[in-house]
Amino acid sequence: MTVGPLSDCMVVDLSRALAGPHAAMMLGDLGARVIKVESPSGGDDTRSWGPPFVSDDDGDRHSTYFLSCNRNKESIALDLKAVDGRTTLTALIRRADVLVENFRPGVLDRLGYSMEALHELNPRLVILSITGFGHDGPEGTRPGYDQIAQGEAGLMSLTGPSKDEPTRVGVPIGDLLAGMNGAYGVVAALHERNTTGRGRVVRTSLLASIVGVHAFQGTRYTVAGEVPRPTGGHHPSICPYGLFHSSEGLVQIAVGSEGLWQRFAPAFGLDRPEWATNPQRVDDREAVIAAVDAVFADWPTDKLLGQLSELGIPAGRVRDLAEVYTWEQTRSQGLMIDVDHSALGTITLPGPPLRMDEDCEGAAMRTTHAAPPTLDQHGDSIRAWLETTP
Repeated sequence: MTVGPLSDCMVVDLSRALAGPHAAMMLGDLGARVIKVESPSGGDDTRSWGPPFVSDDDGDRHSTYFLSCNRNKESIALDLKAVDGRTTLTALIRRADVLVENFRPGVLDRLGYSMEALHELNPRLVILSITGFGHDGPEGTRPGYDQIAQGEAGLMSLTGPSKDEPTRVGVPIGDLLAGMNGAYGVVAALHERNTTGRGRVVRTSLLASIVGVHAFQGTRYTVAGEVPRPTGGHHPSICPYGLFHSSEGLVQIAVGSEGLWQRFAPAFGLDRPEWATNPQRVDDREAVIAAVDAVFADWPTDKLLGQLSELGIPAGRVRDLAEVYTWEQTRSQGLMIDVDHSALGTITLPGPPLRMDEDCEGAAMRTTHAAPPTLDQHGDSIRAWLETTP
């Protein structure tokens, strides 16, 4: 039996690529049974996204991209344009607690599964619907890809070394945020269903998810009337707070309060009256950054980080992913999991970001995880289950 707070829930995952699959994976991490419905011709788009691929003993290639967002799922291949495929999907929907989809608006309707039709089949069904730019509005029918959404939603205008070099975030952050928002909306709708007895439609989009994390940059425009621009490796409203250079490499510091500045500045000969407050330092940002860099240039990285630690100044390295995944702190947090893949054997994946107390009976997280499935790996067992389950 699967453990977790959602262990009594069944999720039908009709989504592909990343936003929807990430949401469904999060629900699976919480114990839900997730059945991933894929096209018989190639399956989820991400099965072909690469390199890198990794080959099994038969020479078949498996996309590491697909492996990143489909743990704790079963796979069944269904042709939704065929009667048999729709019949099986309908049977799954009748038994499901949640359905996840990220088709363009109107696609499900044409397949005969409008929101109204889904709720006729199963009034308790919670439906998560994710789009690129929203479900309505003048551009609601646009396809949604993370790269495009990062630009259209303003994130690239805030990221990079200068306004002339807008830069994408190094992961598909719009997709990931939409998946996270969708999963938390589903959990809220499941809680509400306990009272109302009915499911509802939960909607989010890549656009909404990126605008939703503009945070202080958003109010910088909506309240202060300023259009934010990239500031490279440094914070636009706190100084010094960012990326600096030791004699050996890179160091980050976060002097996020006047108390920290009052400890930091004298130790490094930077206690100048014209830099006494954060607004003064932000106004003179380039000079402050240059001064800190000049001082740090005489310090080896380890010695500098040691000194900053003694002063109580938040600081750290810039690690590549090899360093992150071999770091004992990463391992201590359970952020890597080993799973037994049906074709690849034991592989290691980045793990769930949540932990729950084991003392609360019935609320523990999974202790074992299922590997991302091969295409239609569970088709026969799912069909057999449908035949024996009312």
